[in-house]
Amino acid sequence: MAALLAKGAKAHGWHNALWTAARVARLIERHFRIRYHPEHVRKILNRRLGWTSQKPRRKARGRNDKEVARWVGDEFPRIVRQAWERSAYLAFLDESGFFLTPTVRRPLAPRGQRPALDAWDRRDRWSAIRCVTVSPVAGRPGLDFDLLGHNIRGPDVVRFLVELHRRLGRVTAAWDRNQIHSRAKVVKAWRAKHPGVVVEDFPGYVPGLNPDEGVWGWTKYGRLANLAAADKNELWDRVMDELIEVKFRPDLLRGFIQQTGLPGVTLAA
Repeated sequence: MAALLAKGAKAHGWHNALWTAARVARLIERHFRIRYHPEHVRKILNRRLGWTSQKPRRKARGRNDKEVARWVGDEFPRIVRQAWERSAYLAFLDESGFFLTPTVRRPLAPRGQRPALDAWDRRDRWSAIRCVTVSPVAGRPGLDFDLLGHNIRGPDVVRFLVELHRRLGRVTAAWDRNQIHSRAKVVKAWRAKHPGVVVEDFPGYVPGLNPDEGVWGWTKYGRLANLAAADKNELWDRVMDELIEVKFRPDLLRGFIQQTGLPGVTLAA
């Protein structure tokens, strides 16, 4: 059975490689002429093979794995080396949104009594621009952020870089290939006048390389899950509280950086 499962569901005729209890039940019936209920199959997989229900990691079809491996192995060590030679901070920058409509996660409740979450069904939001930083020499992790009441645009990115440059000095910023980053005219114009800020693009479709993804996931899908704020002011307060907590938790920030698997980043203990 384990050998059949190891081939993936796609090898057995399904449209993707993911296994569900219903699919495994069909597989058992097909190969062993035994019919099990999917929930019983789930228990068998858990007890005998150690399988658990897991949310799949999404992988963009436009992702080039060879290019990602080359960037991680060649480009990123160069970025780190040149940043340290300049005595510059590394800054991993990204943006995301926090909405009045809650991010729903399963709570605990008595069997058969599905809980209700009283919440707004509106897209009112705060947009967060953030960066996880690593100081030169000492390798101290940090977090800078700002909350805006509109979708983030190129001028907002410039204002954030201005403040980051004022506070930290030399910076090497790594970010994704969003239109508001390296390709934005206002960002290009500002960078041309400020050589102390160097920017580098992550390869396409690999958000997991950015440590800021950890900050976003921890706040949005962890601490703020099932938050049904009464209004935007309460949402601002809660988002700000959680980001401030992360800012003063170097253990969390180190974990977010280490989780990416990026080589060559020396972090303070």
